Amino acid sequence: MTDLFLPFRFKVSLYTQGNGQLICGGSFSEVSGLEASMEVKTLREGGRNYGEVQLAGQTTFATIVLKRGVTEIGDLWSWFDITTQQGNYGYRLSGEIDVLDPGEAEKVLLRWKLSNCMATKFKGPDLSATAAQIAIEELELVHEGLNLERPDSGRGQASATGNGVGPGAGAGGTTSSGVNIGAGAK
Repeated sequence: MTDLFLPFRFKVSLYTQGNGQLICGGSFSEVSGLEASMEVKTLREGGRNYGEVQLAGQTTFATIVLKRGVTEIGDLWSWFDITTQQGNYGYRLSGEIDVLDPGEAEKVLLRWKLSNCMATKFKGPDLSATAAQIAIEELELVHEGLNLERPDSGRGQASATGNGVGPGAGAGGTTSSGVNIGAGAK
């Protein structure tokens, strides 16, 4: 029987694209938006009276939302601030979201890789004199590719970038498992 993954133990890392330097990372209380969808093109073919032909269209990706408790480090704001400064407008990073094994320290079960991430919205904490909960900051980012790897399972990877279709190719010790769409997000 296959074990199900538990979504409560994960870490996020955001790196520069050139030298791979860690810019922002660590624990977050919530990550959402790990989603890709493909537009369907419908074609009515003459002489084919039993339904329409369904063709694959462009792949789009949901906005990733990162939420965590506010700390004195301020790296989420720093990245957003860099992207809005003249000369750095649209500054991009690469990202990884690792789902960790609850029983073993740092064993990665799943790794979502994001390519060409750009911060698009920062939300500071809601402040209230009567609040008793932790202050939460939020960062929204868009990206151009989503890749799923299973580094410790030998099951391989599948990716989506919307750039075309090609055979799957393993990377980082993984083996291919099915469809690899595009050539980015490795």
